[in-house]
Amino acid sequence: MFAINLKKYNIRKELKDYLDEVLQFHYSQNDKGHSIEHAEYVINRSLKFAEQVKNINYELVYCIAVYHDIAHHIDAKNHEMLSAKILRGDENLKKFFTDEQINIMSKAVEDHRSSMEGDPRSIYGKIVSSADRNTDVTTTLKRCYAYNRKHYPELTEDEVIEECRLFNIKKFGLNGYARKKMFFNDKDYEKYLNDITNLALDKEKFYKAICEVNGITNSNKKN
Repeated sequence: MFAINLKKYNIRKELKDYLDEVLQFHYSQNDKGHSIEHAEYVINRSLKFAEQVKNINYELVYCIAVYHDIAHHIDAKNHEMLSAKILRGDENLKKFFTDEQINIMSKAVEDHRSSMEGDPRSIYGKIVSSADRNTDVTTTLKRCYAYNRKHYPELTEDEVIEECRLFNIKKFGLNGYARKKMFFNDKDYEKYLNDITNLALDKEKFYKAICEVNGITNSNKKN
């Protein structure tokens, strides 16, 4: 498991050790786009954004980041609600948090998806929602392809690729929902938005890029 400065963030070792077990168990069952590496990415970004907030509880931030996608392997479309339910029902967390803190964390997990209507209900929800945004184009192309290939096995390779392209335009395009609700200064994300949008709008470049990063060689696309 990746290293974290426990002293800097005032995170108890016993809590981190337990959350490491939770993370390893659930994220190892998720698809590649929501793997252990993704959880680590969200944890690191969550703590980074939390540093911009006065009187923030870093243990809550850390726990929310761990739980935000744990149910993705169970029900991808409703994973935020199911992940929050698992958090609320985890008796071990009551050793570390009050009922009020568990309620705050579960709501933040429910609110983390960028496609949700309205804003997250707390600063904790805003932190994990912001942290969950990918800033690497290659990662996006891998995650999108892995998700659509797994959940739509009936589609041809070309149909999966086009589905990925249209989804990225819907999500990141000029009117995309992922361009809204930016709660922290995030230059990396701003640059990423422009890069992924420009790529998705160019059908030929998008096709070549997604095939390259995913090692796709058996497409039916005609030159």
